[in-house]
Amino acid sequence: MSMSTAPPATRLVKPTLETRLHVDYDWWGRHERELWVYLKSHLCPEHQAAFTDLEEGDMVDWVDPETAEVQPVNGVQHALATHCARRPEFLTRSTSLVDAVFRVFLANGNTPLTPEELGEKLSRPPDTILRTLSGGRVYKGLRPVLEPAR
Repeated sequence: MSMSTAPPATRLVKPTLETRLHVDYDWWGRHERELWVYLKSHLCPEHQAAFTDLEEGDMVDWVDPETAEVQPVNGVQHALATHCARRPEFLTRSTSLVDAVFRVFLANGNTPLTPEELGEKLSRPPDTILRTLSGGRVYKGLRPVLEPAR
């Protein structure tokens, strides 16, 4: 009797200071967390008031400033990235490390960054970022980017 196993879809490695991190939005669904509520909590007061009646999944019209084309976008994520993230109180020294890292990814469109790059943006020690986000517990979906197996 021959037993074969499929190769793993991803390669797991111990994260280092060069490991790229991101927000794994699928993690929120797998762990029955309320992403929508958490995203709204990061809105500035102006947008919290503006989006009081906005429901999860509701889209808003956004006008591309270069083409004048109207496109539907997720209003909360768009407001976070284009307005709230640009306010000085969005990231402060008193923002918790996990919230600060999450907010960096909200602001940059979830472009993966290493602990070194995050440390530079947040003026926080990269070693602390790595230790916090590479332990056994996943905070707010902040995880290493899983590289495809070779």
